[in-house]
Amino acid sequence: MKKLAKIELHQFLLENGKTTPFLPLYFETFGQILGAAPVVVVNHALTGNSTVTGEKGWWNELIGYGKLIDLDTYTVIAFNIPGNGYDGILGNLISNYHDYTVRDIARMFWQGLQEVKVEQIFALIGGSLGGAIAWEMAVLQPHAVQHLIPIATDWKATDWVLANVQVQEQILNNSVQPIEDARQHAMLLYRTPQSINARFNRQQFPNGEFAVENWLTYHGVQLKNRFRLSAYKLMNHLLKTNDITRNRGSLEEVVASIEATIHIVSVDTDLFFTARENRKTVMELASAHPEIYYHEIQSIHGHDAFLIEFEQLITLLKPVFTTQNQRNYANA
Repeated sequence: MKKLAKIELHQFLLENGKTTPFLPLYFETFGQILGAAPVVVVNHALTGNSTVTGEKGWWNELIGYGKLIDLDTYTVIAFNIPGNGYDGILGNLISNYHDYTVRDIARMFWQGLQEVKVEQIFALIGGSLGGAIAWEMAVLQPHAVQHLIPIATDWKATDWVLANVQVQEQILNNSVQPIEDARQHAMLLYRTPQSINARFNRQQFPNGEFAVENWLTYHGVQLKNRFRLSAYKLMNHLLKTNDITRNRGSLEEVVASIEATIHIVSVDTDLFFTARENRKTVMELASAHPEIYYHEIQSIHGHDAFLIEFEQLITLLKPVFTTQNQRNYANA
């Protein structure tokens, strides 16, 4: 991991009216220097971070020199959600996680962009929780984004999402091994029965343990080794606060204000943010927004397909990142 850059947020007013005296906002930049190229903002998912490309980059297949989001062409900025623990400083973790919302995080990201003198964004992209934050950012600054690309996500938390967040909350607060157990439950939302059955086929080890059990245990332990409990509680909580219409008006009214071309990308088998909900959104907004498009990844793997089906995702998004109509969205 290269050295993180930091912006200090002082006296940040949260949506609930409380004030946070100090928050460090850590981020990384990749590709062209700020002010020299169109800016692409990439928002990470629940257990992700700002290292989107390079060594240990979680989206290397999409972002890099000569890749879909070509670092010869763009400046890529990725923020860490405050409290995600990626800076490695225990004092920067957040215990009062119920005070925070997706809207608060989106406002923090915009403040960070303003601090580095970026007022306009060519593309704003994120998967899962990162996509929810991208929706909110586009609403907060409706004239500042050319392309909004929410992937495997939704503009609101459905009852299904709320229910699963509640189960995760109970595990995180009551289990003797909270991170491991919560992660095992979450993995069953991120994949599908077809994906798991095809992968393991009831394989069993000599000691009697099934391969799928070993796989779940492995993912639980791996997350415990790199993720803090307070970070997991915060990220899980943020999912239930997602709603771009809260205290604003109807969905049609809110989205009509967004000037960006909207590219909603779903996974046909996503069990968490379902494709059906996103298709419904596109139909509802067809008359409210002149440029809203629906794209669907076909995959056996479910929600995590946006981290697996790279060829499909590249094909779907290639028209966006090869366009010649790139306004100057980097401001020195």
